[in-house]
Amino acid sequence: MCDTFIATPSATADGTLLFAKNSDRDPNEAQEVVRLPHGRYPTGSTVQCTYLTIPQAAETHAVLLAKPFWMWGAEMGANEHGVVIGNEAVFTKVPQQKTPALTGMDLLRLGLERGATARQALDVITTLLTEHGQGGNCGYAQPLYYHNGYIIADPQEAWVLETAGREWAAVRVQGVRSISNAITIGNEWDLASPGLVDYAVAQGWCKGRADFDFGRCYSDFLFTRFSDAHTRFCRTRDALSSDHGRLTVRSMMHHLRDHGPAGEASTWTPAAKLTGANVCMHASFGPVRRTQTTGSMVSQLSGDQQTHWFTGTAAPCLSLFKPVWLAAGVPDTGPAPTATADRASLWWRHEILHRSVLRDYATLAPLIMAERDAAEGQFVAGAAALAHASTAEQTAFSQRCFAQAEELLAQWEQTMADQSVSWRPSLHSWAWNRWSRRAQKGQP
Repeated sequence: MCDTFIATPSATADGTLLFAKNSDRDPNEAQEVVRLPHGRYPTGSTVQCTYLTIPQAAETHAVLLAKPFWMWGAEMGANEHGVVIGNEAVFTKVPQQKTPALTGMDLLRLGLERGATARQALDVITTLLTEHGQGGNCGYAQPLYYHNGYIIADPQEAWVLETAGREWAAVRVQGVRSISNAITIGNEWDLASPGLVDYAVAQGWCKGRADFDFGRCYSDFLFTRFSDAHTRFCRTRDALSSDHGRLTVRSMMHHLRDHGPAGEASTWTPAAKLTGANVCMHASFGPVRRTQTTGSMVSQLSGDQQTHWFTGTAAPCLSLFKPVWLAAGVPDTGPAPTATADRASLWWRHEILHRSVLRDYATLAPLIMAERDAAEGQFVAGAAALAHASTAEQTAFSQRCFAQAEELLAQWEQTMADQSVSWRPSLHSWAWNRWSRRAQKGQP
């Protein structure tokens, strides 16, 4: 489960475009942030995606990607032209394609590699969707099949694209917009596949264009309901709307850390219940709450400069967003993470801290948050001052931010070690202890 949202220049405090996404995956499904260079390829070249090999483009753009370690594709990312994309699983009545196809994450990466504008990236995704379909197992711990929705943006425009099989619809965004794990487009759109309405009519989901609604006709009720997509969609939509005209990089980070109305209380804990879902997702026992936020991203886009912010770690409520410029690259975060707990990897160093805090979240999390906010404020202010600086200056600053985050992580680990707190016996603690045992063995 994931959440993605956007604010176009008319809704932000400084007239830039702001993009934000949380990627929710299985607890041991480590995620990495990578930079891939611009490429040129001879005629006849192919590219191996997660499950399918397709013709390679003659040229691909340099990209920044946040991706589960085992996938070719990515959950979110940006390219050298300032295009950003985030995807969402959506569950539809259209039968899932289990034979080799492009995953939604493959399509995201291909859109970034081949689209120099948001509209070009949208066209890349919908063309490849029509040619190859979408499908294949997208789950790590256990099989999961779904279709995809996207927010696609550049400094000038933003789109919501939602798909069901090879059918799709897209709307251009003005102001603020959020998507979650449900189709949000209804009976109005700017672009659509030729068969969008006809397919629904043939399935008996509507009688014609007059009573067609994309979300109502195509959505699978059960999976959409248990993803708690509507609750999270409303939460981010309302938060963005209330801040319209005042949205900043830091407010987008704040909204990615949202734990819902109950999370505003000082006693909130992810162990409180076994159902429901929040924007900042914490896994727990059972088939409903089995994913957590494993990576987060915020981007600020203007005509001549783009600054991206990645946690590179799980649980944004306990993480620092650190600045990354595409030309400057990603500072060293250790070896690429896998499902095996490895303290040499940034993702796992932080994840060990996260699981230590989960022993008693309400007591332990506040010991981190004040320092997190202070450091992040310095990062954001420093990055803003360097928006038009040289690549060398941006590289040095990004590296300093990552180094400072490492120092704080080490301090927080010691703080947690000094607390005489133990897991309270519960289904929640049983589930997390099980995931931690599996991580020692490199298991899902």
